Amino acid sequence: MTYLEFEKPLADIEGKAEELRVLARKGEGVDLEKEAAALDKKAGDMLRDLYKNLDPWRKTLVARHPERPHCGDYITQLFTEYTPLAGDRTFGEDHAVLGGLARFNDQPCVVIGHEKGNNTKSRIHHNFGMARPEGYRKAVRLMDLADRFRIPVITLVDTQGAYPGKGAEERGQSEAIARATEKCLQIGVPLVSVVIGEGGSGGAVAFATANRIAMLEHSIYSVISPEGCASILWRDAEKMREAAVALRLTAQDLKKLGVIDRIITEPTGGAQRAPADAVTAVGQVISEMLAELSSLKPAELVRDRREKFLKMGSKSLN
Repeated sequence: MTYLEFEKPLADIEGKAEELRVLARKGEGVDLEKEAAALDKKAGDMLRDLYKNLDPWRKTLVARHPERPHCGDYITQLFTEYTPLAGDRTFGEDHAVLGGLARFNDQPCVVIGHEKGNNTKSRIHHNFGMARPEGYRKAVRLMDLADRFRIPVITLVDTQGAYPGKGAEERGQSEAIARATEKCLQIGVPLVSVVIGEGGSGGAVAFATANRIAMLEHSIYSVISPEGCASILWRDAEKMREAAVALRLTAQDLKKLGVIDRIITEPTGGAQRAPADAVTAVGQVISEMLAELSSLKPAELVRDRREKFLKMGSKSLN
């Protein structure tokens, strides 16, 4: 387990409990297992207290936790007959974006998502989930395919934002994001989206302009990262905690503002503590959101999506 900075006291307790268990297995103390169990209880109580009222910055850290389930994990566990499709038929393949045809609850669908990777090699391969123009153009191609065959689109959002490199800009990064967002608004099939980690800037909006949007309890969704916001507003990236509060990036704030529709409860300690349970919870909510849209005709789905975004921002937190 990788511990976050605010989890260090918890790491000490769980570490001591594991040390006692090692000694007990070696037969160096008959009562050590009881002591370890007592430490486990203390650790469990501390974990619940730590995650009971996380501030926005701590939620940001949890959303970025390297051991949270990523797009590939959700595809593997929730979808069957997944057939990945590659390339944008213009430039090349973008490994930061996974997508293809699949079945969800035995229903044909298209699934698209950002993949960050889960170790150094795979993170570099997937460019840390930061898509280039060809990734967004691949997504447009997949959404066109879904529209043609009248099958729903499911998107899984987990990115710091679109890749800001020189090559990406030369190949039309902003135009590609705009086209993907436009395509989300045009397709006449159900489009549901789940923010499973970070939802950063236009790179996330390009996949999340959906009929229904859900967020995991400790995920974030914002126009810019807290560090970027702090650098612009205060010219000091160390003010990221204040920026996280100002951005209203938590699932709870965004639900109040009407930006998202559902909050998916995570296991105690975050999705990284029980990945399989988190994936199951996401699957249940996706199923419910698709059921809500199943009776709508193509024109009604487009209108529903359009009206949702026109109303956005009309609610206040006060």
